[in-house]
Amino acid sequence: MLQASETTTVKSFSPQEERIARGEPMGLVGESAKTKRARIQHMLEGFREKPIKLNVERARLLTESMKQTEGQPVVLRWAKALSHILHNFPIHINDNEIIVGSAGPPGRYAIVYPELKSPFITNTEGLRPSGPDEQLVITEEDIVVLKNEVIPYWKDKQYDDAFMRALPDDTRFLMEKLLIVTPTATARSMLAWAHDYEKVLQHGVASIRETAEKSIALLDPLDTGSYVEKKPFLDAVILVCDALVVFSNRYASLARSLAEKETDAERKAELLEIADICERVPEYPARTFHEAVQSQWFIQTVSRLEQCIGGAVSNGRIDQYLYPFYKRDMDEGRITEDDALMLLESLWLGMARNTEVYFQPGKFSYTDGYAHWEATTIGGQTKDGKDATNDLSYLMLQSKREFPLNYPDLSARVHSRTPDSFLYAICETIKEGTGFPKVFFDEEIIPSLLAKGATAEEANDYCIVGCTEVKMLNRDAVATGCAWVNLGAILEMALHDGRMKAYNNQQIGISTGDPRTFSGYEDVWNAFCLQAKHIMKHTFIQQYLADTLKSKHIAAPMFSMLHDLCMKDCKDIHDGPVKDAVYLGFFDIMGFGTLIDSLAAIKKLVFDDKRLTMDELLEALDANFEGKEAIRQMCLNAPKYGNNDPYADTIGHDIEELFARLAHNHKTAFGGELDVRYVSITSHVPLGMVVGATPDGRKAFEPLSESISPSQGVDTKGPTATLTSIANTKCSAYKERAARLLNMKLTPASVAGGEGSKKLMSLLRTICDMKMWHVQFNIINKETLIAAQKNPEKYKNLLVRVAGYSAYFVDLTPGLQNEIIRRTAHSF
Repeated sequence: MLQASETTTVKSFSPQEERIARGEPMGLVGESAKTKRARIQHMLEGFREKPIKLNVERARLLTESMKQTEGQPVVLRWAKALSHILHNFPIHINDNEIIVGSAGPPGRYAIVYPELKSPFITNTEGLRPSGPDEQLVITEEDIVVLKNEVIPYWKDKQYDDAFMRALPDDTRFLMEKLLIVTPTATARSMLAWAHDYEKVLQHGVASIRETAEKSIALLDPLDTGSYVEKKPFLDAVILVCDALVVFSNRYASLARSLAEKETDAERKAELLEIADICERVPEYPARTFHEAVQSQWFIQTVSRLEQCIGGAVSNGRIDQYLYPFYKRDMDEGRITEDDALMLLESLWLGMARNTEVYFQPGKFSYTDGYAHWEATTIGGQTKDGKDATNDLSYLMLQSKREFPLNYPDLSARVHSRTPDSFLYAICETIKEGTGFPKVFFDEEIIPSLLAKGATAEEANDYCIVGCTEVKMLNRDAVATGCAWVNLGAILEMALHDGRMKAYNNQQIGISTGDPRTFSGYEDVWNAFCLQAKHIMKHTFIQQYLADTLKSKHIAAPMFSMLHDLCMKDCKDIHDGPVKDAVYLGFFDIMGFGTLIDSLAAIKKLVFDDKRLTMDELLEALDANFEGKEAIRQMCLNAPKYGNNDPYADTIGHDIEELFARLAHNHKTAFGGELDVRYVSITSHVPLGMVVGATPDGRKAFEPLSESISPSQGVDTKGPTATLTSIANTKCSAYKERAARLLNMKLTPASVAGGEGSKKLMSLLRTICDMKMWHVQFNIINKETLIAAQKNPEKYKNLLVRVAGYSAYFVDLTPGLQNEIIRRTAHSF
């Protein structure tokens, strides 16, 4: 029997908790790993203590180029800018490195993207040199570059400026009321994505350049429209291919220069090998595992310099495209498993040096704890539907158990025929307690993609990107960030005739009447639906404008040349619609559990049982339950989502049906769809800051429920009941549905030992059978989290699963820490 449990006596620890209790420093797990991969161990020493340097060089070089190309086609301007960056960006090779390339200075860094809505560009008053104890380092020189060379040029030229100016007055009014509808399009160049790395590894960028040259030769100069529209794109591709080769050859030259001065014979040989590899890839096909990893990393590095992909560029199906190189090298005795692990972990370290910073120090964040989502997909199925697990899949899991940083964001695909041995390895990794891997289920995702127009091969070959999104790399083309919709705010408007307390009772929504006059629950539901339709109308409007304006400001020629359909149509990914592509966008609805429980409380207490009048309930909400504790207890004890209670779950189904129907009746600017999605990242904390007390018993300005999960602490009947509730709320009548992110906390005692692993395997099989989208776990004791709050220095390396990412618990705000502590811990 699966139960919810929060015991006060700790009987078992996760391996991560045990290491912290022993006071082990940051490093590889296990003496064997430390000895055999001493290079990685050395690079990890002190890694977490290194500050994050603000990288303004990319912004400076981009601005320098853009000043020289005014009036030229946008895609060509961006190709010239990227070429200028790759020719001039400062490069370095760190000691011990065998995979080279960086989008920043030595150490950890954060890139400034001046073309976007960046806090370092739009809030110049807040720019100041960092203090000695601040983790993000901003120097006086950085500020001079930004204020004198970068910011003046981008004033009134940013994508965000054009977007806000283009909004109709009533839509802009709503967007300016923070945290009701939150646009994300102008804070990143594109949604989370991965590149088709296999294309570069198998063919090299010289092949892509050749394809572009042949396409130019085939253009008919008398077909003026086609020539004018397509040639700039193809010229851009050639320019970027050449720049990539220059960039890799700069590293080759640097490695040879360092080798000439190197006195250690072993390191000298390594540097010469690095030089040979950088002269080979990514220009030409990779021949070895080392060349393949280096080629992939060059593409990833340049991607960061080209544009800001939301949450960082993902790694795609890494165990699939790297496996041929791994197998050949293993069969020929060229490498050992530890050699392969060192190359992979060099890749992980490269990712970890790049830190996504979406906020200035001291400001609230939607992505608490330096969120990142360089999703790295393993497992799943081959294009023809066979199990795709291979030796590299297992090696990735071993690395995740032994590599201590929260990079990469490992994602495992599971299906009904996933081998028990692979599922067991997944469970053993989850039991480490660091939140990896997050698990996705083919039985839900593949049929969803087929319903949206994918072929079986395309759907079978999907990869994870970002938090919980999925992509078909050469068929999907949606690029623009989508909006977050605050369900708690919509409910408050429905209960206050369109007004919100956080905005001084200003009229934000439409007038739907005084709830005190409502004669039944149906009137409450109708008021909510009317408010929701009003909010969604403006959500759709802002998305249309974000989509159509972007191509005037942003282009990504390197990304586009790696996309089959962009190359075929000679079109940049941001300049939609791309012929034959599918546009599967989404909008996130936040506070699902809070809304379900609130509506259930109103229905039960006011209308069905008549224990309260609407006036009494509203009076208690307006008072934030002060002096109304009896009413709050009634609300807290009303039916709750997450317990397999049809009373609450039916309301959840109605909510999804409402938003799925609205999505179904809407087409995007490029003829695609916006699906209903439930991925809050950490936005449920700031979104709750504008929502007053709610009928579920939540007090004013506390966090909303997160993602698809039940409200914190209310799911008391065990994980099976929680899963059943989630399944009950799914509206399968519509295909306009996307990711449902589920966080689940288990006690370490419940999964201890071999029997615990079998129970966890059984739970994952059950989730797969129930056709869930996703699940991720925290395996940790509540007492550990409380201790970490009291003694952050001792627990500075404690990783927890936050949302679609894991972060260091001590890096999170107290509000988010408390939210994680309050989540129900289940036991078997």
